[in-house]
Amino acid sequence: MRIIVAYYSETGNTEKVAQAIHDEAADGHDVRLCKISEITADDLRDYELVFLGAPCHGSDLAPPVRKFLKAAPKSPGFKLAGFFTHATYAPDEYEGGEEIYQRWAGKCIASFETPCQEKQIEFQGYFHCMGAPSPPIEEFIRTKVISSEEQYRSYLSEVRSRPDSKDLHNARAFARTIISKL
Repeated sequence: MRIIVAYYSETGNTEKVAQAIHDEAADGHDVRLCKISEITADDLRDYELVFLGAPCHGSDLAPPVRKFLKAAPKSPGFKLAGFFTHATYAPDEYEGGEEIYQRWAGKCIASFETPCQEKQIEFQGYFHCMGAPSPPIEEFIRTKVISSEEQYRSYLSEVRSRPDSKDLHNARAFARTIISKL
């Protein structure tokens, strides 16, 4: 199967997940790993499966990836699976995590699903995990999101280590599951 793992990354978090997905998909398949800046949306027609990744910015996929999805061809023949990294707790990782996740990363899923529906692209699902935030995002979280110094220190200890080996293992498992369905 011809597969592409295309991504946009600013701090390296999404790139690490892309690499893990690529490594898993490369077992027995013709796989390309690249940044979205290296291809056009029309180039995706050359593949049967597209893994597309982004960081979460402002509770949504980063603007370059949303723009890329908007440019995707209609009825292209490829299937798409998404992945994204975010600096918030996942719903099952923290008490109250669902509300926090929805507030700070909740638009990402719809930003994959909606263009796929509009363009008749078979959406295969998504993977997400925490990723270490950039210094400006850390400062925003400290001043606008987490008011307790103790909670903030605990948060930083967790988020700065992500994506970790468990996250990358889960990304590979996600890729394996998607590929096995096809």
